Amino acid sequence: MNPKAADVAECGPSDSPPPPLDWRFSQVFGERTAGEEVQEVDIISAIEFDKSGDHLATGDRGGRVVLFERTDNIRDNEDRRELESQDYSANKHPEFRYKTEFQSHEPEFDYLKSLEIEEKINKIRWCQTANNALFLLSTNDKTIKYWKVQEKKVKRVAVMNMDTTQNGGGGAASSSRTMSSLPNGGSYDSSFPPGGLPSLRLPVVVASQESNLVARCRRVYAHAHDYHINSVSNNSDGETFISADDLRINLWNLEISNQSFNIVDVKPANMEDLTEVITCAEFHPTHCNTLAYSSSKGSIRLLDLRQSALLDNHSKLFEEHEIPGTRSFFTEIIASISDIKFARDGRHILSRDYMTLKLWDINMDSGPVATFQVHEYLRPKLCDLYENDSIFDKFECCLSGDGLRVATGSYSNLFRVFGSYPGSTEATTLEASRNPMRRQVQNSARPARSLMNRVVRRGAESPGADVNGNAYDFTTKLLHLAWHPTENSIACAAANSLYMYYA
Repeated sequence: MNPKAADVAECGPSDSPPPPLDWRFSQVFGERTAGEEVQEVDIISAIEFDKSGDHLATGDRGGRVVLFERTDNIRDNEDRRELESQDYSANKHPEFRYKTEFQSHEPEFDYLKSLEIEEKINKIRWCQTANNALFLLSTNDKTIKYWKVQEKKVKRVAVMNMDTTQNGGGGAASSSRTMSSLPNGGSYDSSFPPGGLPSLRLPVVVASQESNLVARCRRVYAHAHDYHINSVSNNSDGETFISADDLRINLWNLEISNQSFNIVDVKPANMEDLTEVITCAEFHPTHCNTLAYSSSKGSIRLLDLRQSALLDNHSKLFEEHEIPGTRSFFTEIIASISDIKFARDGRHILSRDYMTLKLWDINMDSGPVATFQVHEYLRPKLCDLYENDSIFDKFECCLSGDGLRVATGSYSNLFRVFGSYPGSTEATTLEASRNPMRRQVQNSARPARSLMNRVVRRGAESPGADVNGNAYDFTTKLLHLAWHPTENSIACAAANSLYMYYA
């Protein structure tokens, strides 16, 4: 994989964009039958691949974490020549299987504030593996937990300490009894039974060939957030992580659960002066001193931990200036950023607001280098969406490992994949089902318009129905999805079902 492939700003205009990907269905877990009612606790609320792409974790509204492992990798102990004789294809798409699950969070009640704390998993983040054990962070609205998942051999008792051959002989033993005196005036039995003293028999415990996966909570990071936690992000140093709520970002050490450092605090002295809140926070993938957070006003701030203990001032501010005369009641609502992700190379940041995806170059704070229209067709319906609260839905976004494509979810269990390469017109709409192309929206081949270094690319805009005449369903929404770190494979959640696709 070429790490410079995602460098949008440095690619020349003569570079031809890669062809659009042909997406195909791979797997589904938890598929519901027609007419089956979905239980609220089973709805998936978080998805995350680990860095290797060999493991996938999902969290649900019932506080459970489910782990999946990849099954199509070449095992180290397999004979390569045998694989070659079988004409093994290294390009086989990723296949996963269920590994284990555990209850991460339980519903709680805050008696001081008289508030119920849901068990719903808001975020999952994988940590560095060690000694063949998996480590991950999971959080609900208030409490973060650090989990260790490891295989352990099942131990069984093979021989018990019951000996039926020593039933008789009691009388003979008592007849030859000899009592000896102790210095303190006491006495003890120093006699030996006929045939000598039998050996002490202990139960024999042996490890079987079977093994069980055991999940153990190693740390609990609690009582550090007054508001709901919306983000957790690992640092590249492998030792620290951040957690963010609406007004504060805290820095933690993985080994210290009773202390954290508040590094960002946007809470005003008077809460009536509050104008924006933190919506998402993310560490840089390689620079341990750099992080970014987004706000409800549509801005992204880049911070440097070396500047000061409390990061009151940002090192860079990324925002798109409002076009004069376009402001409305909904302007700030739809500008709120629901998710941000760093590209793998750390050069770009992908952000998702209600209407668009935006790609930012951290070396250029004048505006996004590319904008992808996701919900432009909903602009005439903003009043209705405000009435039914759909306008506050928080869609996630993700980037491919090579940085050439971006993806995000939409309504009717649809998700969109865009080519972020300069000159690309790729804009694919897929449905989370066994036939992802069933409701494919046809795109007019419209070239991207270049505005200096910026690209504005409109996706397939539809007036509320797809090409097959199916109306969009705002009650079914695809909020959570993740892109495999090294391959073109996407995992996405449609209610309680986990769908996987490859290209």
